[in-house]
Amino acid sequence: MTSIGSDDRGWLRAVPAEDGRDPLLTRAGHRVYPARRLSDLVQGRPPGVTGSQWSSASRASFDFVVCAADTGRAIVAVEIGPVAPAGSAEQRVERLKDAVSAAVGLPVLRIGSPTLRAAEHGRRLVEYVIDARAYAAGGAGDDPAPVGFRDILGRLPDGRTGPVNDLGALTRAAAVEAYVAGRVADPIVRGLHVRWVDGPAQGWSWVQVRPDACLVERVSVTEHRFSCGIDAARLAEDLATVAVGERLREKNVASDLLPRAELTAQIVALSGRRHELVGGFAFDHLCAD
Repeated sequence: MTSIGSDDRGWLRAVPAEDGRDPLLTRAGHRVYPARRLSDLVQGRPPGVTGSQWSSASRASFDFVVCAADTGRAIVAVEIGPVAPAGSAEQRVERLKDAVSAAVGLPVLRIGSPTLRAAEHGRRLVEYVIDARAYAAGGAGDDPAPVGFRDILGRLPDGRTGPVNDLGALTRAAAVEAYVAGRVADPIVRGLHVRWVDGPAQGWSWVQVRPDACLVERVSVTEHRFSCGIDAARLAEDLATVAVGERLREKNVASDLLPRAELTAQIVALSGRRHELVGGFAFDHLCAD
């Protein structure tokens, strides 16, 4: 494969359309490939990376790589799945991949979730981000878009008018159905989102399954040298809502619940760290049980 050739991306390889592996999808001037190793994207060991680091990192892979359709240039490498436990071998590999990606200027988008998986949710997420970035780029001139991508209003599947790019819309409908069926105690899906200073964005979403217990999902969104085209914290909350919807499909919805009082205590604890958050904490109304 050939080098892209620019000074800041000289270590990155272009991904040619004719390399024998068909893209998962083509959309809005992008080609999306699944499961690419870092060694498929980087030509040789870049400066500042030791031989041992390169040996480990080069064998590791990303779930998806989004490339420019015309040049093959990597726009972003994407990972979706559980957050690696602190001190684990998985975390060490993740840090090595981040170090190599930073050294060669490869943008990375990492979605951390115990429930969402690349195979089931990755394609829709990548399409969403491509569309959001295209919309944001279209409004970057003298006449910016009057409303953000996430807040575009239109006709929803149930006939109501609402934000058509709300990834959690199906979950909200499923929660109402579960309430009517007596499977949850409250039909409203609640949530919050924050962004840590020098850290990831994080979204929480939950539904009250019993009067004293909630089904809770948390998702982190980390953008390295990349922008999703929408606020990463809101995206994280929407993805957490998607994860809640996945859990609502389980037969035993009442398993693995968090006591409502404990959830409130965790929200209060989060509010106490508002000085560590970009823009502070905007969800004090959720601190009362």
